[in-house]
Amino acid sequence: MTRAVRFHEYGDAEVLRIEDVDVPAPAVDEVQIAVKAIGLNRAEVMFRTGRYLQEAVFPSQLGYEAAGFVKTLGAEVTGFTENDAVSVIPTLDMSRWPTYGEVINIPAKYVVKHPARLTFEQAAASWMQYVTAWGALVEQGKLGAEDIVIVSAASSSVGIAAIQIARSVGATVIATTRTSAKAQPLKDAGAHHVIATTEVDMASRVREITNGKGARVVFDPIGGPAIAQLAECMSFGGILLEYGALSSDEGTFPQFSLLGKCLTFKGYLYIEVTSNDDLLKRAKEFITEGLESGALVPVISRTFKFDQIQDATRFLESNEQIGKIVVTVG
Repeated sequence: MTRAVRFHEYGDAEVLRIEDVDVPAPAVDEVQIAVKAIGLNRAEVMFRTGRYLQEAVFPSQLGYEAAGFVKTLGAEVTGFTENDAVSVIPTLDMSRWPTYGEVINIPAKYVVKHPARLTFEQAAASWMQYVTAWGALVEQGKLGAEDIVIVSAASSSVGIAAIQIARSVGATVIATTRTSAKAQPLKDAGAHHVIATTEVDMASRVREITNGKGARVVFDPIGGPAIAQLAECMSFGGILLEYGALSSDEGTFPQFSLLGKCLTFKGYLYIEVTSNDDLLKRAKEFITEGLESGALVPVISRTFKFDQIQDATRFLESNEQIGKIVVTVG
C-alpha cells in the first residue's frame, strides 16, 4: 500500500483526501516512479470541481506533474534504469495516470530524465508550463525576434514560462496582470512591459508601446470579455491563442476587429503537443536545452508538504502566487 490523494465527489479543497491505495506493477510501456515532488495546475482544480473537459469517475485521483526516482520499469521500456532521476510530462488522462501520490505509474513517452542541475521541486514545476507555452508560441504562433507578444494573466506558472520562452527566441513581451502589485516580479521574470488591466486602458497602452502597430501574438487563458479587449491590441494578421476559460462570462465576439485586421483566433490545448510524437520530441528537446542552459528557470511561488495538499490547492485558487506551487513528498 502507498498513499495517494483522492476525491469521492466534486467540491472545494475539502474533498481531497489522502488515502491508502494499491499501486499495480507498471504496464509494459510504463515507468513506476517514487515521487519526491508534485507540481500543481489549475486544470486539476477544474477537474476536481467538475469544470474540466474530462469528467471524474469516483473515487478519482488526479494530477499532471511530478518528479522522483525510477522505482521499476515495464517489460518493454528502454532508456531508463532504476534510480534514474526523472520528471513527468502531463499525460492525456490525469485520472488514469495521476501524479498526486507517493508512487505512480506513467507511460514512458511522458517521462524525462531532466537536467541534473534541477532540484526535484524545479523538475516537477517545469513540464506543463513549458510544453503549453512552447506549443502555442513557438509551434503555432511562430514567434520570433521581430515579434511583440501579449501574455495575459502573466503571473501564473504558464504565464512566467511564456515570458521566458518568448525572451529565449528574442521577442518583446507585454505581460498583463490585474493590478500593479505584481508588476515588478513580472519584470524580474523577464517581461519588457507590464500592464495592470484594472488601472490603465490596455489598448491605449499597447498602442503606445508598439508605436500604434499592436502585438502580432496574444497568449490568453481568460477568455470572455478579455478576447474583445485583446483583439483591440493586435496587429494586422495577428493570432490569438486561447488556452483557458477562466472567465465565466462569454463576452462579446469582436467580429469587426477580426475582419478588419484579418485576425486568427485559435483554441489551444497542450495535448496538441503531447498527443503528437514528433511535436512532443521537439518540445522535449527545446525545453531540456533551455533548462540545461538556464534560459528557462522554473519560478516556484511556494512549497507545501504532501499532508498539506488541501492548503496547497487553496493557495493555488487564491491567485496570490507568482509562478508554480509545488508539493514535496517524503
